[in-house]
Amino acid sequence: MTALWPVLSALAGIIGALLVFTHGQARRIEARFPPVGDLVDAGQGPLHIVERAAAGPERGIVLLAHGASGNHADMMEALGERLAALGFRVIAVDRPGHGWSSRFHGRALSSPARQAALIRAVLARRGVMQAIVVAHSWAGVLGLAMALEAPEFTRGLVLLAPVSHPWPGGVSWHYTLAAMPGLGWLFRRLIVMPAGLIAMKAGVASVFAPGQPPADYIETTKLPLVLRPAHFLANAEDVADLKPFVAALAPRYGLIRAPTAIVTGDSDGVVYTHIHSLGCARDIPGATLTMLEDVGHSPHYSAPDSVIAAILEVERRAHAGEAAMRTAESPV
Repeated sequence: MTALWPVLSALAGIIGALLVFTHGQARRIEARFPPVGDLVDAGQGPLHIVERAAAGPERGIVLLAHGASGNHADMMEALGERLAALGFRVIAVDRPGHGWSSRFHGRALSSPARQAALIRAVLARRGVMQAIVVAHSWAGVLGLAMALEAPEFTRGLVLLAPVSHPWPGGVSWHYTLAAMPGLGWLFRRLIVMPAGLIAMKAGVASVFAPGQPPADYIETTKLPLVLRPAHFLANAEDVADLKPFVAALAPRYGLIRAPTAIVTGDSDGVVYTHIHSLGCARDIPGATLTMLEDVGHSPHYSAPDSVIAAILEVERRAHAGEAAMRTAESPV
């Protein structure tokens, strides 16, 4: 036993050093990327909401919903200024547990439908009762749930490289491990921060492949925030719990009536385009599909003009539907 003391002492020292490193880096990351929007009371904790006002008369509202491993800035940096210049009021939200938003209901908020309902409730307090919903990747399921559960809110739906349908296999091991009690706690506080800082550039490159990410992508999108233990836990729970939710929701897509457009890359290495994007185009009545050549998992950066065009087309179709409804309701 005496011979083990040096080993145990060294192990304790390494664990202690990693705990201190993670804590210190998390505080530095938070100081580097503080909240830039409003922390709006969501009942038992805040949601972080960032807005960009329309340049000139407001033509409508666009809600931007980010995918896994990110925060509001991923969508806002790519699309916010362009949409505001066209006259839209643009709202982006840190999903519960991500960025600066609270995860006060714990793992129950891994449900995309619960996240969608919470976001709608908070926006309603700010007078936002309807929006074109633009959702990327994981949040594709959130947008689909919103279109099904709150059709009066979802004026239109634009899905960017969405997750939407059951897929073969599971998810990456680090999501499953990070979401576990016990071992997950240790993993998030000992391994995630140093490994994440080392691997972040390569991870971003794989998301954009075969294209290249913007040189300042990590900084402008505040990506290091995801390495904080609480944020990483929320992200891991979201991904680890997603497949059963998708399996239950997918059979209902034929009920969606919101004008819907899908924009995706033909070289997406993160989600299966042939399962998700093509599945949405097949299952959602009237949905349109734009397939972008040599584009990976971030079409809002790789082909923003195509995404803006899809939003404008959805808005046009929403206008047409609203006009037809007014005509049908008007007295003869």
